[in-house]
Amino acid sequence: MKHKRLKALVISLFIALCLIGCEGINRDTKIVLTTGFTRDEVFRIETASCYKKEVMVYLTNLQNQYEQVYGTEIWQREQDGVTIEQSVKESVLAELAQIKTMNLMAENYGLSLSEAEQKAVNEAAGIYFDSLTEVEKEQLDVTTDTIRQLYREYALADKVYDYMIQDVNPEISDDEARTVTLQQILIRTGMKDRNGIVTPYSEQQKSYAYATAVEALQCVEAGEDFDVVASRYNEAPESTVSIGKGDTEEAYEETAFVLGNEEVSGIIETEEGYYILKCVSTLNREETDMNKIKIVDERRKEAFSKEYDSYVQTLTRHMNEELWQEITLLHDAQITTSTFFDVYAEYYNK
Repeated sequence: MKHKRLKALVISLFIALCLIGCEGINRDTKIVLTTGFTRDEVFRIETASCYKKEVMVYLTNLQNQYEQVYGTEIWQREQDGVTIEQSVKESVLAELAQIKTMNLMAENYGLSLSEAEQKAVNEAAGIYFDSLTEVEKEQLDVTTDTIRQLYREYALADKVYDYMIQDVNPEISDDEARTVTLQQILIRTGMKDRNGIVTPYSEQQKSYAYATAVEALQCVEAGEDFDVVASRYNEAPESTVSIGKGDTEEAYEETAFVLGNEEVSGIIETEEGYYILKCVSTLNREETDMNKIKIVDERRKEAFSKEYDSYVQTLTRHMNEELWQEITLLHDAQITTSTFFDVYAEYYNK
């Protein structure tokens, strides 16, 4: 069985969220702060509840994975006033809420784990639970049943995801995914900030930039090596790039995809400046194959998000904010467990 989405989401997405802070984290709609929770109940989505012990398994495993890579000093970092710990906590909350929601969706789809899948879940739960020390079991407040339930919900969410994306065509043509490799020279007419917003230069500066672009193109047309000309004139961070369709401005892309091998373009005007392109390869096979995977992945995400987001809007979520604020990382040298997600991948994603 292929390595599935949730494993990648839990590892890659959490790392990304940790590095950028809480931007983009959304607890979704209809959250109601309320009393009347059962003991250690962190949140409730319709009939599905999440308890502190479940949060702590996710949170502690991620904590130890981070510390293995970045060291314990990672928790001292902040982004826009938000600590890394807060960011990871919010990410865990979002992921567990999604898994609980997808388990509710499984009921609507009539999905459940097969006997073989349940056996794999039980084996994984036993292996992971046995890897815990007595201190870890006590601090996490878990039993084999706790881990089994977490893996069962994890696996069922995986199955729901596969069901939701089953109609996405995985076959992508070379033409649709084609990636071309280019050498480029950019003469700027504006400055782009980190958000992609371009502040244009004055008209006088733009005129000078155009004259410079003409001069650079004349050098190339006179037979001077493109690399040499680029070393003198290029203001882009890279002189050689590989692009797919939709990666750049329309004017740039239109020219890039009609050039033949070794062919040089005229001057292309874009929002950022004047470009001169030379085609190195009309089809970068390695990049094109990678782009096929990217396109399929994006289509799967779109198919999933469309249905999932629509379903979420119908749900009511109850959040035990007081308990949530009390949950913190376990800074204890005796608590080193970090294999919860790896064990799942080994035993279920075969």
